[in-house]
Amino acid sequence: MKKVLLIVMGVLVLDQVTKLIITGNMEIGQSIPVIDNFLYITYHRNAGAAFGLFQGQMLFFYVATLVAIGAIVLWLKQLDLRREWIMGVALALLLGGALGNFIDRILNQSVVDFVHTVWWGNSFPIFNVADIALTIGAIIMVVDVLFLEKRRNLDPPDQAEGVLND
Repeated sequence: MKKVLLIVMGVLVLDQVTKLIITGNMEIGQSIPVIDNFLYITYHRNAGAAFGLFQGQMLFFYVATLVAIGAIVLWLKQLDLRREWIMGVALALLLGGALGNFIDRILNQSVVDFVHTVWWGNSFPIFNVADIALTIGAIIMVVDVLFLEKRRNLDPPDQAEGVLND
């Protein structure tokens, strides 16, 4: 469980530090090209969810996030991290990302976003480290459920060796 907490804390610290750097050094709307016509650091505040959905619905976000955090913590407590360490990593990333954006919503009633991509002239929604962790965690979770869970259940319990063992 210690390694899971390290992942959660790593995501949370990286997310909050990058947001502090952005808010301390840029103006809202300011954009700095990193790779022209592809990657920019653009300071944006999002009062909604992904892609700007549900703008201004802070009570909804508070409740939904607290329910999600509670569910993730309960799920983590029930996992056998020796056998289900991949799911443990997924849940740790989800928890770190959820906490990172939750802190923003509590403190600012919006989320600081700054990673801005453009592909073939199309500008994509701006995101942050917490969003990256949430996305990667969700992908890992889907892969685990669709492709690894059945195989894991076929392995004898005493042969499971997970990287998250404490």
